[in-house]
Amino acid sequence: MKQFTAEMPSVGPARGTPLETALSRSWKRLAPGWPLANLIAVNPLQGFEALPFEEALAQAEAAFSGPGLPEPMQQVNRESIKWLQVFFDEGQALLPLPQKEKGLYASWRALAPWDARLRRRVSEERLQAWPETPEAALRQGLQELDLPEAEWERFFTLLLTTLPGWAAYLKYRVEWAPDSASFGSPASLTDFLAFRLSLTVLLWPEAARLLQWHEDRQQVVDPRPVLDRLQQNEAAYQAALLQELQAASPAPDAPPAAQLAFCIDVRSEPFRRALESCGAYQTLGVAGFFGVPVAFQKDGTRTPSCPVLLQPQQEVPLVPQGPEVQQQDRQRGYAQLETLKHLYQSLKQAFTTPFALAEALGGWMGGWMAVKTWAPALAQALKQGWTGAIQPPLPVEPDLSGLTLEVRSQYAEQALRAMGLTDHFAPLVVFCGHRSTSTNNAQASSLDCGACGGRPGGENAQVLAALLNQADVRGALAARGLVIPDTTWFLGAEHNTTTDVVTLLPHALPEAWAEAVADLQADLKQAGALNRRWRAAQLGTRPSELVQHRAADWSEVCPEWGLARNAAFLVAPRALSQPLNLQGRVFLHSYDWRKDEAGTWLEGILTAPMVVAQWINAQYLFSTLHNGLYGSGSKVTHNVTGRVGLMQGNASDLLQGLARQSVFVDDVHAYHEPVRLLTVVEAPRRVVDRVVEQHTLLQKLLANGWIHLACLDPEARQTYTLTRQLHWQTCLG
Repeated sequence: MKQFTAEMPSVGPARGTPLETALSRSWKRLAPGWPLANLIAVNPLQGFEALPFEEALAQAEAAFSGPGLPEPMQQVNRESIKWLQVFFDEGQALLPLPQKEKGLYASWRALAPWDARLRRRVSEERLQAWPETPEAALRQGLQELDLPEAEWERFFTLLLTTLPGWAAYLKYRVEWAPDSASFGSPASLTDFLAFRLSLTVLLWPEAARLLQWHEDRQQVVDPRPVLDRLQQNEAAYQAALLQELQAASPAPDAPPAAQLAFCIDVRSEPFRRALESCGAYQTLGVAGFFGVPVAFQKDGTRTPSCPVLLQPQQEVPLVPQGPEVQQQDRQRGYAQLETLKHLYQSLKQAFTTPFALAEALGGWMGGWMAVKTWAPALAQALKQGWTGAIQPPLPVEPDLSGLTLEVRSQYAEQALRAMGLTDHFAPLVVFCGHRSTSTNNAQASSLDCGACGGRPGGENAQVLAALLNQADVRGALAARGLVIPDTTWFLGAEHNTTTDVVTLLPHALPEAWAEAVADLQADLKQAGALNRRWRAAQLGTRPSELVQHRAADWSEVCPEWGLARNAAFLVAPRALSQPLNLQGRVFLHSYDWRKDEAGTWLEGILTAPMVVAQWINAQYLFSTLHNGLYGSGSKVTHNVTGRVGLMQGNASDLLQGLARQSVFVDDVHAYHEPVRLLTVVEAPRRVVDRVVEQHTLLQKLLANGWIHLACLDPEARQTYTLTRQLHWQTCLG
């Protein structure tokens, strides 16, 4: 019988009592799950990465809730979902759960004796006598199930993996949320397992049988068909890509009219290629938060905008620009719109007022729905005009006065060195973040910038441009050997990946650069048109629809394919890949090893942006291979719950992963081609070796087969791939 394999020795043993050890280890099997407001990709099998990929596939499929889950356990899940929905609700429910401020287990324990449905199965006396603390409840439950200590970890793990969505969301709140204290419904990992175990024991006294169910599942799970499919896809794609890269003739260096740094996102690659065909432009790739790990403040809301691997250390207000009277009108309009939204939601969700609301607004809403259906672009324009009349739109600019010179110059230097832009500056340098636009899409934030924590990246680009235009920052950089000529000006921009429209963000532009900016805007428009033609062919639509229709259509289940078909992560100068058409499948990170002999910047790339790319790759991979288990099913039957996540129908586990429409063309044919991420680095092997040897995370991912690594060694003029034994072997002859 296979047991859950313990963590790698490098992780270290869990400390504490046997119960604490079992609790800690069980949670390690689960990946965190982000809420709708800032959805980011994550490997659903992240908790199994300490295992070889082949074994992880089998263990995960056997553990996660799938076909054949015992019917009493299904009943336990239904009862759990009912409580978790109301406990984690963030304002969607009309009435809050009483006593939720006391915590998950405490509120459930206090209210359970009054749950009529629960009392049909469990006596009131038994509910009243149930332990008052989560720790006591865990011990009581284990005692009643008569589970041996050796099985505690496995049983706890199954309590999580048979309802993984809600458990994953709690893990996000406890371990990843930027300000977990701000939640009005506190819950700990111990709370959750005590709640789950209590319900399980009360509703299914024979729940120890869950262990036998798991053993039976292990006997029938066969990962070989999936592995065969993956290996076939990977062999064909990787050989072709490496051959192209090895044979590529790097584009000749020429003085660019402008340099544009884009996010490494695979959607940037075809747009960069289109722009480079329009003029003398050099494009670069870097993580789309542009080395500015800050939180933005706007309209009383604090929003972190950086990779989830980082915590923002600074706050930057976004200040509306314009005369004071316009700013006052905007603030007043914002308050009015918020009041109207709150009133509408209250009327819609109350017990009796929805009927009056339908009578009062039914005719108007019917007409509005007809306009949205038959003329979505018109509907969007009308809505923008109406909201603009109430809240006049004003451009915003970041207020950097709260950042010290040391912080500002540190951010600026790190960003430039990370993308290798330390000399040969063009007259105009543009940092281009990205965003997506869609209507009626609960998972919309998943199409924004993952490097910005699931939000648009334009404001980060705007901050970096503003920093680099400051004279004192340039002076500090010059003292560190990074000299920016007076003839260079920086701008922020934002690429809408749905419409391929690039907008230059508010800026103070000296007259000397006005003509260059006008030329750039014309070429950005032409590049957008070129890229829309290519994308329209992929989507099976007309280029004009990407601007006029797709982003505004509330019935559109797939406004863009997002990062589907992502397959590789290239760390190299753009000159190497510029002659190639990479089909929007490659994350492109600029890197010049000649400026990084110690491998310092390569270390940062492989342990941060590449890890995020691996999360993205794994989410698309598993959402395609088994959408019912690791994806979120069809968008058609999605329902938002608690404003935090999605369910199928009116009661299900909290959905994780991508909707079927994000990775499939139709019910049968996948658009995404499942492959594990291939990372390709142009650098001497000795530089790559130094980085891998220093990081157990990289060793784990590589040795266990979660990613592939190739090295384009410019000194040996040879291409190498790294084996699972962490040895290099030549390829391509």
